[in-house]
Amino acid sequence: MTDLPEIHGVCPARFATVRDAFAANFTDAPEGLDEQAARFSVVVAGETVIDLWAGMADPRAPTPFTETTLTPVFSTGKAVMALLIATCVERGLLDYDRPVAEIWPEYGQAGKDKITLAQMMSHQDGLPGFDAPVDPTIWFDRQAVLDRLCEQVPMWPPGTASGYHPITIGYLAGEVFRRADCRSMGQALREDFAQPFGLDLWIGLPETEHGRVATMRKPGKAVDLGPIDAVKTAAFLDKGSAPGGRGSAEWRTMEIPSANLHGTALDIARILNVLANDGLLDGKAILSPEVVEAASRERIHGLDRVLPFTLSWGAGYTRNAGIGIFGPNPDAVGHCGWGGSCAFADADAKLSAAYVMTRQSHHLIGDPRARRLIDALYSGI
Repeated sequence: MTDLPEIHGVCPARFATVRDAFAANFTDAPEGLDEQAARFSVVVAGETVIDLWAGMADPRAPTPFTETTLTPVFSTGKAVMALLIATCVERGLLDYDRPVAEIWPEYGQAGKDKITLAQMMSHQDGLPGFDAPVDPTIWFDRQAVLDRLCEQVPMWPPGTASGYHPITIGYLAGEVFRRADCRSMGQALREDFAQPFGLDLWIGLPETEHGRVATMRKPGKAVDLGPIDAVKTAAFLDKGSAPGGRGSAEWRTMEIPSANLHGTALDIARILNVLANDGLLDGKAILSPEVVEAASRERIHGLDRVLPFTLSWGAGYTRNAGIGIFGPNPDAVGHCGWGGSCAFADADAKLSAAYVMTRQSHHLIGDPRARRLIDALYSGI
Protein backbone atom coordinates (compact mmCIF):
# COMPACT_ATOMS: atom_id res chain seq x y z
CA MET A 1 0.00 0.00 0.00
CA THR A 2 1.30 3.44 -0.93
CA ASP A 3 0.58 6.79 0.68
CA LEU A 4 -2.65 8.58 -0.18
CA PRO A 5 -2.22 10.16 -3.63
CA GLU A 6 -2.06 13.91 -3.79
CA ILE A 7 -5.50 15.44 -4.20
CA HIS A 8 -5.70 18.28 -6.71
CA GLY A 9 -8.33 20.88 -7.50
CA VAL A 10 -10.66 23.14 -5.54
CA CYS A 11 -12.93 22.50 -2.58
CA PRO A 12 -14.11 25.32 -0.27
CA ALA A 13 -13.69 24.86 3.47
CA ARG A 14 -17.43 24.45 4.00
CA PHE A 15 -17.21 21.29 1.87
CA ALA A 16 -14.30 19.79 3.79
CA THR A 17 -16.38 16.65 4.31
CA VAL A 18 -16.43 16.19 0.53
CA ARG A 19 -12.66 16.28 0.38
CA ASP A 20 -12.53 13.81 3.28
CA ALA A 21 -14.96 11.50 1.48
CA PHE A 22 -12.92 11.75 -1.70
CA ALA A 23 -9.79 10.72 0.20
CA ALA A 24 -11.65 7.90 1.95
CA ASN A 25 -12.61 6.42 -1.41
CA PHE A 26 -8.89 5.80 -1.95
CA THR A 27 -7.93 4.66 1.53
CA ASP A 28 -10.86 2.22 1.77
CA ALA A 29 -10.02 0.62 -1.57
CA PRO A 30 -9.09 -3.07 -1.51
CA GLU A 31 -6.47 -2.58 -4.22
CA GLY A 32 -3.35 -0.46 -4.14
CA LEU A 33 -3.86 3.28 -4.15
CA ASP A 34 -1.62 3.64 -7.18
CA GLU A 35 -4.00 1.49 -9.25
CA GLN A 36 -6.90 3.92 -9.41
CA ALA A 37 -7.93 7.47 -10.14
CA ALA A 38 -11.10 9.51 -9.73
CA ARG A 39 -12.60 12.96 -10.18
CA PHE A 40 -15.63 14.61 -8.60
CA SER A 41 -17.00 17.93 -9.85
CA VAL A 42 -19.90 20.10 -8.72
CA VAL A 43 -21.42 23.11 -10.48
CA VAL A 44 -23.97 25.40 -8.81
CA ALA A 45 -25.86 28.03 -10.83
CA GLY A 46 -23.22 27.90 -13.54
CA GLU A 47 -20.23 28.23 -11.21
CA THR A 48 -17.74 25.46 -10.46
CA VAL A 49 -17.83 24.95 -6.69
CA ILE A 50 -15.93 21.66 -6.26
CA ASP A 51 -13.49 19.98 -8.61
CA LEU A 52 -11.25 17.29 -7.12
CA TRP A 53 -9.07 14.70 -8.83
CA ALA A 54 -6.32 12.29 -7.81
CA GLY A 55 -4.57 9.09 -8.80
CA MET A 56 -2.94 7.55 -11.85
CA ALA A 57 -4.51 7.59 -15.30
CA ASP A 58 -2.24 4.70 -16.27
CA PRO A 59 -0.39 3.00 -13.40
CA ARG A 60 1.81 1.06 -15.84
CA ALA A 61 3.36 4.10 -17.53
CA PRO A 62 3.03 5.66 -14.92
CA THR A 63 0.84 8.56 -16.04
CA PRO A 64 -0.88 10.83 -13.50
CA PHE A 65 -4.57 11.64 -13.76
CA THR A 66 -4.85 15.36 -14.55
CA GLU A 67 -7.58 17.90 -15.28
CA THR A 68 -7.27 17.06 -19.00
CA THR A 69 -7.52 13.29 -18.60
CA LEU A 70 -10.53 11.80 -20.37
CA THR A 71 -12.55 8.97 -18.85
CA PRO A 72 -15.02 6.66 -20.60
CA VAL A 73 -18.25 6.95 -18.61
CA PHE A 74 -20.33 4.33 -20.45
CA SER A 75 -24.04 4.76 -19.62
CA THR A 76 -23.53 8.00 -17.73
CA GLY A 77 -23.31 9.44 -21.24
CA LYS A 78 -27.03 8.71 -21.65
CA ALA A 79 -27.65 11.89 -19.64
CA VAL A 80 -25.91 13.90 -22.38
CA MET A 81 -27.73 11.89 -25.07
CA ALA A 82 -31.07 12.80 -23.47
CA LEU A 83 -30.05 16.46 -23.33
CA LEU A 84 -29.30 16.44 -27.07
CA ILE A 85 -32.77 15.02 -27.75
CA ALA A 86 -34.20 17.79 -25.55
CA THR A 87 -32.51 20.42 -27.74
CA CYS A 88 -34.46 19.08 -30.72
CA VAL A 89 -37.68 19.33 -28.71
CA GLU A 90 -36.74 22.90 -27.79
CA ARG A 91 -36.37 23.81 -31.47
CA GLY A 92 -39.65 22.18 -32.44
CA LEU A 93 -37.92 19.45 -34.44
CA LEU A 94 -39.23 16.71 -32.15
CA ASP A 95 -42.16 16.26 -29.76
CA TYR A 96 -41.99 13.86 -26.82
CA ASP A 97 -45.67 12.99 -27.26
CA ARG A 98 -45.60 12.24 -31.00
CA PRO A 99 -44.98 8.75 -32.43
CA VAL A 100 -41.39 8.06 -33.43
CA ALA A 101 -42.66 6.55 -36.69
CA GLU A 102 -43.75 9.99 -37.87
CA ILE A 103 -40.11 11.00 -38.33
CA TRP A 104 -38.76 7.46 -38.82
CA PRO A 105 -41.35 5.36 -40.66
CA GLU A 106 -39.22 2.19 -40.68
CA TYR A 107 -39.26 2.15 -36.88
CA GLY A 108 -43.02 1.66 -36.94
CA GLN A 109 -42.78 -1.95 -38.13
CA ALA A 110 -43.87 -4.93 -36.01
CA GLY A 111 -46.39 -3.04 -33.89
CA LYS A 112 -44.19 -0.05 -32.98
CA ASP A 113 -46.12 2.56 -34.98
CA LYS A 114 -47.70 4.25 -31.95
CA ILE A 115 -44.66 4.35 -29.66
CA THR A 116 -43.94 7.95 -28.70
CA LEU A 117 -40.54 9.57 -28.35
CA ALA A 118 -41.06 9.84 -24.58
CA GLN A 119 -41.79 6.11 -24.41
CA MET A 120 -38.69 5.28 -26.43
CA MET A 121 -36.50 7.53 -24.29
CA SER A 122 -37.90 6.03 -21.07
CA HIS A 123 -37.08 2.46 -22.18
CA GLN A 124 -40.69 1.42 -22.76
CA ASP A 125 -40.53 0.29 -26.40
CA GLY A 126 -39.43 -3.30 -25.73
CA LEU A 127 -36.10 -3.24 -27.59
CA PRO A 128 -33.46 -3.69 -24.86
CA GLY A 129 -31.36 -5.91 -27.11
CA PHE A 130 -31.64 -8.28 -30.05
CA ASP A 131 -34.19 -11.08 -29.77
CA ALA A 132 -31.62 -13.60 -31.06
CA PRO A 133 -27.86 -13.83 -30.54
CA VAL A 134 -25.75 -11.84 -33.02
CA ASP A 135 -22.09 -11.38 -33.77
CA PRO A 136 -20.84 -8.59 -31.49
CA THR A 137 -19.24 -6.83 -34.46
CA ILE A 138 -22.73 -5.85 -35.66
CA TRP A 139 -22.57 -2.78 -33.42
CA PHE A 140 -19.89 -1.28 -35.66
CA ASP A 141 -22.43 -1.25 -38.53
CA ARG A 142 -24.97 1.37 -37.50
CA GLN A 143 -27.40 0.66 -40.31
CA ALA A 144 -27.38 -3.08 -39.66
CA VAL A 145 -28.30 -2.43 -36.03
CA LEU A 146 -31.11 -0.07 -37.00
CA ASP A 147 -32.51 -2.45 -39.61
CA ARG A 148 -32.71 -5.29 -37.10
CA LEU A 149 -34.32 -3.14 -34.42
CA CYS A 150 -36.89 -1.76 -36.85
CA GLU A 151 -37.90 -5.29 -37.89
CA GLN A 152 -37.98 -6.62 -34.34
CA VAL A 153 -41.18 -7.25 -32.40
CA PRO A 154 -41.14 -5.58 -28.95
CA MET A 155 -40.23 -7.98 -26.15
CA TRP A 156 -43.20 -6.75 -24.06
CA PRO A 157 -46.25 -4.58 -24.87
CA PRO A 158 -44.88 -1.05 -25.38
CA GLY A 159 -45.93 1.42 -22.75
CA THR A 160 -46.68 -1.18 -20.08
CA ALA A 161 -43.24 -1.31 -18.44
CA SER A 162 -39.72 0.02 -18.69
CA GLY A 163 -36.85 -2.28 -19.52
CA TYR A 164 -33.45 -0.63 -19.53
CA HIS A 165 -31.76 -0.55 -22.97
CA PRO A 166 -28.00 -0.65 -22.25
CA ILE A 167 -26.80 -0.13 -25.85
CA THR A 168 -29.77 -0.05 -28.23
CA ILE A 169 -31.19 3.24 -26.93
CA GLY A 170 -28.13 5.05 -28.26
CA TYR A 171 -28.75 3.80 -31.79
CA LEU A 172 -32.48 4.50 -31.56
CA ALA A 173 -32.16 7.99 -30.08
CA GLY A 174 -29.21 8.72 -32.35
CA GLU A 175 -31.25 7.93 -35.46
CA VAL A 176 -34.20 10.03 -34.30
CA PHE A 177 -31.80 12.91 -33.65
CA ARG A 178 -30.13 12.45 -37.04
CA ARG A 179 -33.46 12.59 -38.85
CA ALA A 180 -34.60 15.67 -36.95
CA ASP A 181 -31.35 17.63 -36.87
CA CYS A 182 -29.55 16.26 -39.98
CA ARG A 183 -26.37 15.76 -37.91
CA SER A 184 -25.09 12.94 -35.77
CA MET A 185 -25.17 13.39 -32.00
CA GLY A 186 -21.38 13.42 -31.95
CA GLN A 187 -21.24 16.24 -34.47
CA ALA A 188 -23.92 18.25 -32.67
CA LEU A 189 -22.18 17.80 -29.31
CA ARG A 190 -18.97 19.19 -30.83
CA GLU A 191 -20.55 22.08 -32.71
CA ASP A 192 -23.23 23.17 -30.24
CA PHE A 193 -21.54 22.49 -26.91
CA ALA A 194 -17.89 21.40 -26.97
CA GLN A 195 -16.55 24.14 -29.22
CA PRO A 196 -18.60 27.18 -28.14
CA PHE A 197 -18.49 26.39 -24.41
CA GLY A 198 -15.09 24.73 -24.17
CA LEU A 199 -16.52 21.38 -23.04
CA ASP A 200 -14.14 18.43 -23.31
CA LEU A 201 -16.89 15.93 -24.19
CA TRP A 202 -16.90 13.46 -27.06
CA ILE A 203 -19.34 10.97 -28.56
CA GLY A 204 -16.94 9.30 -30.94
CA LEU A 205 -13.39 10.10 -29.84
CA PRO A 206 -10.86 10.93 -32.60
CA GLU A 207 -7.68 8.85 -32.53
CA THR A 208 -5.69 12.03 -31.87
CA GLU A 209 -7.32 12.16 -28.40
CA HIS A 210 -6.92 8.49 -27.42
CA GLY A 211 -3.66 9.18 -25.59
CA ARG A 212 -5.56 11.23 -22.99
CA VAL A 213 -7.89 8.38 -21.98
CA ALA A 214 -7.46 6.83 -18.53
CA THR A 215 -6.95 3.10 -18.23
CA MET A 216 -10.00 1.38 -16.74
CA ARG A 217 -9.79 -1.49 -14.28
CA LYS A 218 -12.72 -3.88 -14.70
CA PRO A 219 -14.87 -5.03 -11.77
CA GLY A 220 -13.73 -8.07 -9.87
CA LYS A 221 -17.29 -9.28 -9.40
CA ALA A 222 -20.22 -9.80 -11.79
CA VAL A 223 -23.25 -7.52 -11.61
CA ASP A 224 -26.43 -8.86 -10.01
CA LEU A 225 -29.37 -8.63 -12.39
CA GLY A 226 -31.69 -10.70 -10.22
CA PRO A 227 -33.63 -13.63 -11.75
CA ILE A 228 -32.61 -14.06 -15.38
CA ASP A 229 -35.15 -14.21 -18.21
CA ALA A 230 -35.15 -13.65 -21.97
CA VAL A 231 -35.38 -9.87 -21.65
CA LYS A 232 -32.36 -9.56 -19.34
CA THR A 233 -30.45 -12.06 -21.48
CA ALA A 234 -31.05 -9.98 -24.60
CA ALA A 235 -30.02 -6.79 -22.83
CA PHE A 236 -26.88 -7.97 -21.08
CA LEU A 237 -25.98 -11.63 -21.44
CA ASP A 238 -26.42 -12.87 -25.02
CA LYS A 239 -23.48 -13.18 -27.36
CA GLY A 240 -23.45 -9.83 -29.13
CA SER A 241 -25.37 -7.95 -26.44
CA ALA A 242 -22.51 -5.42 -26.44
CA PRO A 243 -19.92 -4.32 -29.02
CA GLY A 244 -16.90 -6.57 -29.43
CA GLY A 245 -14.40 -8.05 -31.80
CA ARG A 246 -12.86 -4.86 -33.09
CA GLY A 247 -10.66 -3.53 -30.28
CA SER A 248 -10.93 -0.52 -27.98
CA ALA A 249 -9.53 1.98 -30.49
CA GLU A 250 -12.34 1.39 -32.99
CA TRP A 251 -14.91 1.33 -30.17
CA ARG A 252 -13.74 4.73 -28.92
CA THR A 253 -13.94 6.20 -32.42
CA MET A 254 -17.47 4.93 -33.11
CA GLU A 255 -20.42 7.12 -32.13
CA ILE A 256 -22.48 5.14 -29.60
CA PRO A 257 -24.33 7.83 -27.59
CA SER A 258 -25.55 5.29 -25.02
CA ALA A 259 -22.19 3.77 -24.20
CA ASN A 260 -19.02 5.53 -25.25
CA LEU A 261 -19.08 9.17 -24.17
CA HIS A 262 -15.57 10.24 -23.16
CA GLY A 263 -15.08 13.38 -21.14
CA THR A 264 -14.13 15.03 -17.87
CA ALA A 265 -16.26 15.04 -14.75
CA LEU A 266 -16.22 18.83 -14.71
CA ASP A 267 -17.60 19.21 -18.21
CA ILE A 268 -20.26 16.55 -17.67
CA ALA A 269 -21.36 18.49 -14.59
CA ARG A 270 -21.28 21.74 -16.58
CA ILE A 271 -23.50 20.49 -19.40
CA LEU A 272 -25.98 18.91 -16.98
CA ASN A 273 -26.27 22.20 -15.13
CA VAL A 274 -28.60 23.16 -18.00
CA LEU A 275 -31.21 20.98 -16.29
CA ALA A 276 -30.54 22.52 -12.88
CA ASN A 277 -30.01 26.17 -13.76
CA ASP A 278 -33.15 27.27 -15.58
CA GLY A 279 -31.95 25.90 -18.91
CA LEU A 280 -28.80 28.05 -18.95
CA LEU A 281 -25.22 27.14 -19.84
CA ASP A 282 -22.67 29.87 -19.12
CA GLY A 283 -25.54 32.35 -19.16
CA LYS A 284 -26.91 31.27 -22.54
CA ALA A 285 -30.40 29.82 -22.80
CA ILE A 286 -30.24 26.23 -24.06
CA LEU A 287 -33.62 24.89 -22.94
CA SER A 288 -36.82 26.59 -21.84
CA PRO A 289 -38.26 25.73 -18.42
CA GLU A 290 -41.07 23.90 -20.21
CA VAL A 291 -38.68 21.57 -22.05
CA VAL A 292 -36.57 21.00 -18.91
CA GLU A 293 -39.77 19.93 -17.15
CA ALA A 294 -40.84 17.71 -20.04
CA ALA A 295 -37.46 15.98 -20.14
CA SER A 296 -37.30 15.53 -16.37
CA ARG A 297 -40.82 14.57 -15.33
CA GLU A 298 -41.86 11.00 -14.70
CA ARG A 299 -42.86 9.00 -17.77
CA ILE A 300 -43.16 5.61 -16.10
CA HIS A 301 -42.62 4.15 -12.63
CA GLY A 302 -42.33 0.52 -11.63
CA LEU A 303 -40.17 -2.58 -11.50
CA ASP A 304 -37.84 -2.43 -14.48
CA ARG A 305 -37.79 -5.45 -16.79
CA VAL A 306 -33.98 -5.41 -17.05
CA LEU A 307 -32.52 -3.72 -13.96
CA PRO A 308 -33.56 -5.29 -10.63
CA PHE A 309 -34.95 -2.03 -9.25
CA THR A 310 -38.21 -0.13 -9.09
CA LEU A 311 -37.40 2.95 -11.14
CA SER A 312 -38.90 6.27 -12.14
CA TRP A 313 -37.85 7.25 -15.67
CA GLY A 314 -37.93 10.67 -17.31
CA ALA A 315 -37.32 11.14 -21.03
CA GLY A 316 -33.89 9.52 -20.94
CA TYR A 317 -33.06 10.22 -17.30
CA THR A 318 -33.16 8.08 -14.18
CA ARG A 319 -35.23 10.03 -11.68
CA ASN A 320 -34.17 10.05 -8.05
CA ALA A 321 -37.64 9.25 -6.72
CA GLY A 322 -37.58 6.02 -4.76
CA ILE A 323 -33.87 5.29 -5.14
CA GLY A 324 -32.29 8.31 -3.44
CA ILE A 325 -28.88 7.98 -5.08
CA PHE A 326 -28.68 11.62 -6.23
CA GLY A 327 -29.17 13.40 -2.91
CA PRO A 328 -32.40 14.27 -1.06
CA ASN A 329 -34.43 15.75 -3.94
CA PRO A 330 -36.74 13.07 -5.44
CA ASP A 331 -37.02 15.16 -8.61
CA ALA A 332 -33.28 15.17 -9.29
CA VAL A 333 -32.41 13.44 -12.57
CA GLY A 334 -29.27 11.78 -13.84
CA HIS A 335 -27.71 8.55 -14.95
CA CYS A 336 -25.19 5.98 -13.76
CA GLY A 337 -22.58 4.20 -15.87
CA TRP A 338 -20.98 0.76 -15.85
CA GLY A 339 -18.43 0.52 -13.08
CA GLY A 340 -19.58 3.41 -10.90
CA SER A 341 -19.57 6.73 -12.75
CA CYS A 342 -22.63 8.96 -12.43
CA ALA A 343 -23.93 12.45 -13.10
CA PHE A 344 -27.08 14.25 -11.98
CA ALA A 345 -28.89 17.58 -11.82
CA ASP A 346 -30.93 18.98 -8.93
CA ALA A 347 -33.01 21.98 -9.99
CA ASP A 348 -34.04 22.84 -6.41
CA ALA A 349 -30.39 23.41 -5.49
CA LYS A 350 -29.38 24.62 -9.00
CA LEU A 351 -26.71 21.97 -8.64
CA SER A 352 -25.20 19.38 -10.96
CA ALA A 353 -22.39 16.94 -10.23
CA ALA A 354 -20.41 14.18 -11.88
CA TYR A 355 -18.19 11.39 -10.57
CA VAL A 356 -15.77 9.42 -12.73
CA MET A 357 -13.26 6.78 -11.72
CA THR A 358 -10.93 4.17 -13.19
CA ARG A 359 -11.42 1.31 -10.70
CA GLN A 360 -14.81 -0.09 -11.66
CA SER A 361 -17.20 -1.78 -9.26
CA HIS A 362 -20.04 -4.26 -9.77
CA HIS A 363 -22.80 -1.87 -8.68
CA LEU A 364 -25.43 -1.24 -11.35
CA ILE A 365 -26.56 2.07 -9.84
CA GLY A 366 -25.66 4.05 -6.74
CA ASP A 367 -22.00 3.08 -6.40
CA PRO A 368 -21.07 3.55 -2.71
CA ARG A 369 -18.11 5.79 -3.59
CA ALA A 370 -20.32 8.22 -5.47
CA ARG A 371 -23.02 8.11 -2.80
CA ARG A 372 -20.44 8.89 -0.11
CA LEU A 373 -19.41 12.01 -2.04
CA ILE A 374 -22.98 13.09 -2.79
CA ASP A 375 -24.05 12.66 0.84
CA ALA A 376 -21.06 14.73 1.95
CA LEU A 377 -21.91 17.37 -0.64
CA TYR A 378 -25.45 17.88 0.64
CA SER A 379 -24.25 18.01 4.24
CA GLY A 380 -22.43 21.21 3.28
CA ILE A 381 -25.34 22.89 1.51
